[in-house]
Amino acid sequence: MIKAQTLKGFRDFLPAESRKRQYVINKLRGVFESFGFEPLETPALEYEEVLLGKYGEEGDKLMYRFTDNGGRKVALRYDQTVPLARVVAQYGQQLPNPFKRYQIQPVWRAENTQKGRFREFLQCDIDTVGLFSSYADAEILALVYEAYKRLGLDIKIKINDRALLSEISTKALGVLDKLNKIGEETVLIELQKTGLSLEEAKNLLNQAKSFKASLELQKIMAAYQEMGYSENSLKFESTLVRGLNYYTGIILEVVLQSDINSLSLGGGGRYDKLIGTFSGQQVPAVGFAFGFDRIIEAMDQLDLFPKDLTTTKVLVTVFSMELGEESIKVSSRLRSNNINTELWLNTETKLEKQLKYADQKQIPYAVIIGPEEKESSKVVLKDLKNRTQETLLLDELIQKLT
Repeated sequence: MIKAQTLKGFRDFLPAESRKRQYVINKLRGVFESFGFEPLETPALEYEEVLLGKYGEEGDKLMYRFTDNGGRKVALRYDQTVPLARVVAQYGQQLPNPFKRYQIQPVWRAENTQKGRFREFLQCDIDTVGLFSSYADAEILALVYEAYKRLGLDIKIKINDRALLSEISTKALGVLDKLNKIGEETVLIELQKTGLSLEEAKNLLNQAKSFKASLELQKIMAAYQEMGYSENSLKFESTLVRGLNYYTGIILEVVLQSDINSLSLGGGGRYDKLIGTFSGQQVPAVGFAFGFDRIIEAMDQLDLFPKDLTTTKVLVTVFSMELGEESIKVSSRLRSNNINTELWLNTETKLEKQLKYADQKQIPYAVIIGPEEKESSKVVLKDLKNRTQETLLLDELIQKLT
């Protein structure tokens, strides 16, 4: 017998959890499209050379890489930004300029699994390609704010300019990136492991903490306010790093307003050189990735999901084999009126069991068509939440459920 289990770091989502995920996806998609962003999908597998070296040494270690049956070196999608860069280089002439896209697909990383870290997870990205403009950056900030607001989350957007950190080594930046997680004392210890003396580590940390918002950041913040958003929703943080190597300008992370040192709910920034590694010419770009799993967790903790996410509106029961045809007719009429309807499929099941099934699935209504109802061309509608029922004509039923 084969043991029924998932791989470590991979998950199944049963209907109740999957409905929450679809709720968030639909909300995000609505905001993305309201700003003029269009959907894009890319393959799960890319040539290894497309992805390798774009995420730093740590990223290369976490990438799922292998040789396929054709002898090609391939890798599973690690994020959605590098595949986007490949798409722009490959289809540049066919794409509008600027190219504003969103992408909602899984990515894979060979992480050490722990709370909130998985080896397969969903990413929701937005990117504007082809514009070097403070308004493009500000629009990303505006969209981000609107998206979290639509989900009911009160957030703060931390921002910095990666150009301010350009003189700091990649290894030191990797340590500074952990400042909020591990604290200053541990950061100083980790900086010394990169080859710095204690004095040099202290100077480096103090230097990073002393940076002021760059002129470019000030222009972006001004444009953001012009778009109608409060500067209070932004927080300049000079030690914000973002781990990926390809950032060149503004970088941003989202945290809960109630705990600005909490784990990030998403992050992004400007990357004006990445696409050039494929196209041979510099193509400006800015984007953001929503931390989907952490958003779900935060919304659960704050009780932000609607109480009823069930998509099926009504279960049409089958009273008996002889009356099965009547149930089929009613369910067809309901569906033709855009009412999500499930029909019970076993004519021998007792009515009590059918109603228990509807309860288990949190279907709010059940329709019963017994001999009396057939004779009078009516149906019984049971409200399973309020434990009430009424007898209605079919047109009245449709009107009530619409």
